Amino acid sequence: MAYFVTGATGFIGRHLVDELVRRREGTVFVLCREESLDRLQPLVEAWGVERVVPVVGDLGTGRLGVDGAWIEEQRGTVEHFFHLAAIYDMTADDDTNEALNVGGTRHALELAEALEVGCFHQVSSVAVAGDHAGTFDETMFAEGQALPSPYHRTKYESERLVREEAGVPWRVYRPSIVVGHSETGAMDKVDGPYYFFPLIKRLRDLLPAWLPLVGVDLGDTNVVPVDYVAQAMDHLAHLPDRDGETFHLVDPAPQPVVEMVNEFCRAAGAPTFATPVDRSRTRLAAALPWALTKVVRTAPAQVALDLTLGRLGVPAEVLGHLSFRPVFDARATERALAGSGISVPDLGATARTLWSFWEDELDESTGRDPRNRAALAGKHVVITGASSGIGQVTALKVAQCGGIPVLVARGKDKLEATRAAIERRGGTAHVYACDLSDLDAIDALCEQLVADLPSIDVVVNNAGRSIRRSLKLSHDRFHDFERTMQLNYFGAIRLVMGLLPAMRAQRRGHVVNVSSIGVQTNPPRFSAYVASKAALDSWSNVVASELVGDGVTFTGIHMPLVRTPMIAPTRLYDKFPTISPAQAADLVVRAMVERPHEINTLLGNAGAVAHTVAPKLAFRVLNMAYHVFPDSAAAKGAAPDGTRSARESEQIMLARVFKGVHW
Repeated sequence: MAYFVTGATGFIGRHLVDELVRRREGTVFVLCREESLDRLQPLVEAWGVERVVPVVGDLGTGRLGVDGAWIEEQRGTVEHFFHLAAIYDMTADDDTNEALNVGGTRHALELAEALEVGCFHQVSSVAVAGDHAGTFDETMFAEGQALPSPYHRTKYESERLVREEAGVPWRVYRPSIVVGHSETGAMDKVDGPYYFFPLIKRLRDLLPAWLPLVGVDLGDTNVVPVDYVAQAMDHLAHLPDRDGETFHLVDPAPQPVVEMVNEFCRAAGAPTFATPVDRSRTRLAAALPWALTKVVRTAPAQVALDLTLGRLGVPAEVLGHLSFRPVFDARATERALAGSGISVPDLGATARTLWSFWEDELDESTGRDPRNRAALAGKHVVITGASSGIGQVTALKVAQCGGIPVLVARGKDKLEATRAAIERRGGTAHVYACDLSDLDAIDALCEQLVADLPSIDVVVNNAGRSIRRSLKLSHDRFHDFERTMQLNYFGAIRLVMGLLPAMRAQRRGHVVNVSSIGVQTNPPRFSAYVASKAALDSWSNVVASELVGDGVTFTGIHMPLVRTPMIAPTRLYDKFPTISPAQAADLVVRAMVERPHEINTLLGNAGAVAHTVAPKLAFRVLNMAYHVFPDSAAAKGAAPDGTRSARESEQIMLARVFKGVHW
């Protein structure tokens, strides 16, 4: 059995091919323009099989421009032809939608018929329902519905071609709004609800999360993760005797637009919205969202929205089409998927994952800041611990600003993945694998960096080891203190000392030390970790005074608790308020651009003042926290038992009052 897939380099297409490669046998032919073969190759390598075979062609040409000899050779061998290539963009014009959605489908059908395929699988959209009022089930198509945009019209017309003109058996799939992968958050572009993410980020940075905001009821929407769509298509395509059927790949329960936005606000730590009018109370209230949506689509409203929300990155067209008037009935699809284990995950459970991926990898606000670009463009930035967490996101942001991140960590494979992500976005990065607890390896690294790079402009000491264990459990674990000092202190200063001669020779350089709020607040159970960070702070403060005349400066960031893999073993942190790696990386970028001596939080400064003016009171508070937050199972050398702490409410209260302190 062979497969043919158009749009395999697209978002849904990549995940579908991944499903076919993992679950099915046979060759997977993927359509690709000749000029895009280089872009396809990394995907083929990621799929890791030789049976994914590119076929050169073009969506805008008859029979997709595929060579006639190849068609003759493969005639009758392709069982499943998946047509995913299309434009999924509410802001695209009529001509573009017509050429890609309608013309592309016509040409794909021509090729499928020439190949005599077993079944043509058309990826349509719930947009075909247009502004139909009420339930729209999987048997419905031409119901006289209004089609309010070029996208709606061309998706309807392309599905009509398949239904009425296909010369081979067919099946149709109608996804709703597709968001990132539910487990990884992976997404390849800003679309649908992602347009609101920059606004949510701005609200988070400006307002406290507890502040209630008044929202507008824009009706109901429907979003599904890409992995559900790909898995469902693969399963449904291989069911026997389902030709001529249509499947709604939607969430069975519609989601109010405001509640969807609130899920992402909660994931981001931003304030949420409340709607003052409950539409379930009266018919008039129920009609308001649809009436408001119609107003939003008018020309004057579109101009006003472009001048307001448009400047925040929310296109007016998206706001007018984010909600759905129809309610999509997917009971036939649910029955077909019964027993497969394939279902739509709850948005509340996946929102943080989706948000984190956007904030870490798709948010481009750092690179658009002219100050950041002026400070970092063309600069070589050595980043330790760049394979994950703060270091990885910092590297992506440096590359956004036109800088050249020099990625240093122990695991070369992860560093190469980060470099590949940077290069896909048009940036440049260098990879140097090094064990930063090995002083001889650091010396060799410094020699290589000085020899390979034209300059050493910034060094970010981000790599670190954290140990949370009380002293009473540490008497036979002195190696905890040695290992922590080896990486956090000796490794960091060895790297800086090895690169200092080059920075002094070029008369410029900056060192950013990712320290900890613990240095200011002295939380219990972190004696090894806080001592190592305090040592690095003190060393940098002394050395900074010696290097003022050489143009080399230092910034210490007393970082609050960050949601990184380093804190993952301590399960009680799951309920703590933390900042994201992207927020932490923004602080690192600020340190590189503004070059202050320190970057502190308000709570960190308050802790430092408390230890100075009222040390006895400060230690009493810390002792209370010592008894409220016990040693973890990992610190005791035991397996987690999964039981809730009897003092969980006290833990959460203290964590929220002293936000950012790692207890």
